[in-house]
Amino acid sequence: MIDETLLGRITANTDIFGGKPIVRGMRISVELILSLLAQGEAAETILADYPDLEPDDLRACLAYAHAVIANDKLDSVRVMG
Repeated sequence: MIDETLLGRITANTDIFGGKPIVRGMRISVELILSLLAQGEAAETILADYPDLEPDDLRACLAYAHAVIANDKLDSVRVMG
């Protein structure tokens, strides 16, 4: 089961990174955040490096990855552009 509130933080805009999922319309991709986490970066470090991010944004990226792997519906992700 996916967290609709968290996934609401993930958007896609065809004008930003070719429509890849991004965090709250910013030029910060879900892929980047997941890559940083996979490399062992601490959440605190990521948040310090990207001050516009909030802790729930990191959780949203993880929820998005989980939803994709679990084949859940991603209706909460807003697609713009």
